[in-house]
Amino acid sequence: MRQLTVTLCILAFCAGPAFAQKNLRDVRAIDDAVFDVAVADQIRKKCPDIAPRMIKALTLYRSVKAKARQLGYSDAQIKAYADSDTEKARMRAKGEAYMRANGVVASDAQSYCALGRKEIQKSSRIGSLLREK
Repeated sequence: MRQLTVTLCILAFCAGPAFAQKNLRDVRAIDDAVFDVAVADQIRKKCPDIAPRMIKALTLYRSVKAKARQLGYSDAQIKAYADSDTEKARMRAKGEAYMRANGVVASDAQSYCALGRKEIQKSSRIGSLLREK
């Protein structure tokens, strides 16, 4: 039993640095937060009746960045993820799919408004980043 405990401790210790080497897109807490901000940003840009909650967005940004640092990512790795054209395209496609699945039609501003109101009403993280004007 003691041998098993020692082995598990060694594995847990060694897994820490290995975990930090994962791509940030594979860290669900980070990627999900970026996704929510991206969707909220599209809603506020396309819906004339909804505005951003900039303080909430900035607070979320800082907490996500702090979480990434806590997990062992450098500022350079965080910046590379945030600036990556590949990641931006992936997030855009994922966001568009989510919005389509929730009734958004790209040419209809009111469909963005409807999704924004729905997100606000259900108090989702996306909704917390938005407010009705």
